[in-house]
Amino acid sequence: MTDSHSPKRRLRSQDWFDNPDHIDMAALYLERFMNYGITPEELRSGKPVIGIAQSGSDLTPCNRVHVELAKRVRDGIRDAGGIPIEFPTHPIFENCKRPTAALDRNLAYLGLVEILYGYPLDGVVLTTGCDKTTPSAIMAASTVDIPAIVLSGGPMLDGWHEGELAGSGTVIWRMRRKYAAGEIDREEFLQAALDSAPSVGHCNTMGTASTMNALAEALGLSLTGCGAIPAAYRERGQMAYRTGRRAVEIVFEDLKPSDILTREAFLNAIRTNSAIGGSTNAQPHLAAMAKHAGVELHPDDWQVHGFDIPLLANVQPAGAYLGERFHRAGGTPAIMWELQQAGKLDGNCRTVTGRTIAENLQGKEARDREVIKPFAEPLKERAGFLVLKGNLFDFAIMKMSVVSEDFRRRYLEEPGHEGVFKGKAVVFDGSEDYHKRINDPKLGIDENTILVIRGAGPIGWPGSAEVVNMQPPDHLLKRGIRSLPTIGDGRQSGTADSPSILNASPESAAGGGLAWLRSGDIIRIDFNHGRCDMLVDDAEIERRKSDGIPPVPADATPWQQIYRRSVTQLSDGAVLEGATEFRRIAKNPPRHNH
Repeated sequence: MTDSHSPKRRLRSQDWFDNPDHIDMAALYLERFMNYGITPEELRSGKPVIGIAQSGSDLTPCNRVHVELAKRVRDGIRDAGGIPIEFPTHPIFENCKRPTAALDRNLAYLGLVEILYGYPLDGVVLTTGCDKTTPSAIMAASTVDIPAIVLSGGPMLDGWHEGELAGSGTVIWRMRRKYAAGEIDREEFLQAALDSAPSVGHCNTMGTASTMNALAEALGLSLTGCGAIPAAYRERGQMAYRTGRRAVEIVFEDLKPSDILTREAFLNAIRTNSAIGGSTNAQPHLAAMAKHAGVELHPDDWQVHGFDIPLLANVQPAGAYLGERFHRAGGTPAIMWELQQAGKLDGNCRTVTGRTIAENLQGKEARDREVIKPFAEPLKERAGFLVLKGNLFDFAIMKMSVVSEDFRRRYLEEPGHEGVFKGKAVVFDGSEDYHKRINDPKLGIDENTILVIRGAGPIGWPGSAEVVNMQPPDHLLKRGIRSLPTIGDGRQSGTADSPSILNASPESAAGGGLAWLRSGDIIRIDFNHGRCDMLVDDAEIERRKSDGIPPVPADATPWQQIYRRSVTQLSDGAVLEGATEFRRIAKNPPRHNH
């Protein structure tokens, strides 16, 4: 290691391994690392110790590529003069964890905070992929505030089913409607879903995984172009190597998350999310990351800074294509280049590359205008999240980039009432109730019905479930009506094309307005003024409160109980109460253990 690469300060790891004031403790810390072949010379050399937070495992197939990528990360760390130490993180698998992977985001966050704080790490490579792995890692890195860099694992290759693109999740929601309408059988339903997963990697649509890794890049925490490289491409291994090298350099430079994660960086992420047609799950995740970074991010920022941004990425579910072609078109940097050229991005924000956003984006214009549209010729105008409030909730969002022309024509273009519609509510208490009763003719569901689901928020589920994208009953699907207005206090999959009002806060289980709604009530939704109200007088609402909050399932595990007792609402990021008070904790070294 040359003098030019020597750190200008004493490294954190030296307090463990090279502490002349506590030679007995240094001996204790060093001793057991010897048993798999590390030498004391390495650990006492003053070279940065770089953790590799390994999120890949057999239990997390979307991130499993990192099991191999970590080898290239190690190479990069070694070549830059660092020492790699790989460790596992709590697995989070969106598709498979029951009752929802949302429970695990905060659990993974807590575990990673303890590792980064309590072990001799000078910096960390955060391996991400599946939905919650990205925010949990960034939340932890912000809390501890040691130099950190994000390496995403990348999307799968494009899926194909009978000559048509089959995108992760999106194809399931589409085939679910076809199956209910009697257009396909069970075997084709299953095969279409399987065909959407042709290789290693996370969702190949612009679901929550691709969204969050794009936003990690927009925030400045990944190397430029990292987010969209397909997992199976050679460039992914090359990016892993470069990320490993850069992880060492940011320790030398003492470049930390607190230097990068500013309010301006988060506003850049909100604007980027609108332009890519990003997942509605970005809202609670960005809110949580901002909370842990000590950045003021307001629920209305989604409206003020993101709503008027146009849709530029022609990627499912809001568009037509998938991750491979998005990458070849230029990926997230090309989207951000368009925003910057239009004056919609703060180019002065610092990034983990050591350069500003503006410097990173030089020469990043899109290479495929079918997939990434010019700012002046977008797929859709005003494609961000509409923020709503009223007597049903204080906050909810609706993703405007997935509002179809058919939906707009049916509900938002009545002469004299443009942007406003009313409908009769049919209320379901959880997804089990929905699946049991959606086809009950006694409910009288027609095209003027608004489907409502409650008990799906952080407290009610628990964890907040992706269940708001409810499809119409079979008799409407057979008539060609593919979507109805839906409202819920839970979330929906980022791969869904449902124009739902979701993330409603406070939720029903916390005494929010949805708890007092009854089937048959009329709901009025006003897009022009951002209002969503049940047309029920205040006296009747007060009377209904005597009925009590609709019941929710009992705690099934110790963590569920802890989570429910301490979690905040989706509008606030669904973080743990009190946890956001802990920031930059690495500046105070932990006590010795003996």
